[in-house]
Amino acid sequence: MSSLADRIRGIVKQNVAQGFSPASLAHVKAPPDVEPIERVLGGEWRETGGAACFVVERRLDPAGRHGCDTIGTFADWVHEGTPDAVLFAGGAPAAAPFVFFDLETTGLNGGAGTHAFLVGCARFDPDRSFVTKQFLLTRPAHERTLLDVVAGELGAAGALVSFNGKSFDAPMLDTRYLFHRVDWSVAGIPHVDALHPARRFWPGDCSLAALERQTLGARRRGDVPQAEIPARYFQFVRTGDARPLAAVLDHNRLDLLTLAALTARLLRLVRLGPAAARDAREVYALGTTYARAGFDARARECFAQAAAMSPAPPGAFDAVRLESVRALALAWRRAREFDKAAACWRQLIDTRGCPPAVHREAAEALAIHNEHRLRDLEAAKKFALRSLMDEPRPAWAQAVQYRIARLERKMTKSEVSGLESQVQPTLLL
Repeated sequence: MSSLADRIRGIVKQNVAQGFSPASLAHVKAPPDVEPIERVLGGEWRETGGAACFVVERRLDPAGRHGCDTIGTFADWVHEGTPDAVLFAGGAPAAAPFVFFDLETTGLNGGAGTHAFLVGCARFDPDRSFVTKQFLLTRPAHERTLLDVVAGELGAAGALVSFNGKSFDAPMLDTRYLFHRVDWSVAGIPHVDALHPARRFWPGDCSLAALERQTLGARRRGDVPQAEIPARYFQFVRTGDARPLAAVLDHNRLDLLTLAALTARLLRLVRLGPAAARDAREVYALGTTYARAGFDARARECFAQAAAMSPAPPGAFDAVRLESVRALALAWRRAREFDKAAACWRQLIDTRGCPPAVHREAAEALAIHNEHRLRDLEAAKKFALRSLMDEPRPAWAQAVQYRIARLERKMTKSEVSGLESQVQPTLLL
C-alpha cells in the first residue's frame, strides 16, 4: 500500500512541476524571514473587488541607448511611422498609442494547463520615454483581478504590438478571459505581430535575442534562459521569495524594449523606403511588403533596386538578386507590361545555377510570350523544350509536350499557308 501511495505522490509532484495547480498553490504565504515582494521587485499592489494584482512600473529615459540607437530615436520612428503600420496590421488602420505586450507563462507549449503569470505592457510616452508596466500573478485566486487590470491597459491601445502574439500570446489571453467569462474587448484593435515582417526582412534566426544582436546591435548579459522561467515562478509560489523573479522581470522588460525597437525599425523602413535599407535583402523585403499592400509602383522600384545592389557579376547566381528579378517579372506581368516581364524572365533563364523550378517557370513564361504575343513559334518551341531540361514532374512534362505538339501544328499550318501563297500567283499566270 505504501508503494502505491509513493507512486501517487510522485505523479502529483510531476503534474505540479509541469503545470499550474491553483488548488494547491492558492494559499501559499511568504515566510516571515523572506523580504517583502515590494522591496524585491519595486512594485505596488492594485486591488479590485477584494483581490490584488502586483504591478511593477519602470521608465527609461529617452537618452538611454538600446544597441546603436537611443530610446528617444525609437519613439520618434514609431510616432512618424504610425500611418504606415497599416502595412503590418492586415490592412487595419492603426493609431497611437502603440501598446507593446509580452507574456511569461507557466509552460512553453501552451494548452489548457498553461497560465500567464506575468503580462508585460509598454508604450512610448509623449516625452519619448519608454514606460513598462508588468502585471504579476502572485496567487492563482487573483487571476481575474489581473485580467481585469490588463484588459484596461490593452483596451486603451490604438494598436497592439507583439512578437508571435497572434499565434501564442493573444490566444493564451483569450483562453483565460473565456475561462473567467470576462469580455476583454480588444478584438477590434489592430494587432501588429512583428514576427512575420521580421522573418521577411531578417531571415535566419528570428528569435528576439538574435534580432537584438544582429539588427539592433544590442547584446544581453546575464539574461535568464527562457526555459528556466516557469521553474523560477513555481519556486516563488512555493516559498514566497520573489528574488528568483527579479531576473524574469528584467528579461520581460528587455523583450518589450527590443520588440518596440524592431517595430520602430520596420516602420522607418516602410516610411522612407530603400533609402533606409541597409542591404539588398531589406530592399527586397520592402518590395514584398509594398506589393502585399497594393503599392505596385513602389514594389517594382524596390525589386529593381534590390537586384541592382547584388555584389555578384551579371549572370552569376545570387539568391537575393534571383528573388528580386523573379518578383519584378511577376510585378511587370501583373501590370501587363509583358515585354519588361520577358526581359526579367530572360535574365533568370540565363543565370548560372538558376534553381530548376525558377528555370522552368521562366522558360514557360517566355514560351507563352513568344507564342501568343510575339507570334514567334520557333522561339516559343525553343523555350518550351528548355523547360523540359530539368527533369520536371510528369504532369508538367505532359503539359509541355502538349504545348510543343500545338506549336508544331501551328508551324506546319503556317508553312502550308506560305507555300499556298507562293503557288497561287503561278497558277494565275
